[in-house]
Amino acid sequence: MRRTHGGAALLDHPGDDRPVEHGSVGEALCTEFDFVLPRGYVDAAGVVHRDGTMRLATARDELVSQRDDRVRENPGYLTVVLISRVTTRLGDLDDVHAGVVESMFASDLAFLQDLYRRVNQEGHTRAGVVCPHCSGEFAVDLSGGRLGE
Repeated sequence: MRRTHGGAALLDHPGDDRPVEHGSVGEALCTEFDFVLPRGYVDAAGVVHRDGTMRLATARDELVSQRDDRVRENPGYLTVVLISRVTTRLGDLDDVHAGVVESMFASDLAFLQDLYRRVNQEGHTRAGVVCPHCSGEFAVDLSGGRLGE
């Protein structure tokens, strides 16, 4: 997860769930979220791209996406356009356009849709879960990562 403050990006450490007090002088607004796709986007050369970054959406992102001609012809295309606007990096790709998102596996697109909803509506990538064995409750980071982080 990235936090930006005063134009500088600061990386959070995985599992860093320390609360940030709203209104405090050192508060950093989290505007970019790193993720790892479940399967990964395979480019024309056969390279798999899994790690990426999604930024918070702006009102302009949502409005421009709704006015897109492809969306007017097919409202289901809204997700593709919107995800392509807010995904700032995917593997070695810096330009994540609608053609890239169109070529993703359905499971990766569903993952990005859920991530988009979480970061833009809830402000984080964590979800509460219950262990099926001990019934213990805890939070997991849904943005992905390596096991044990």
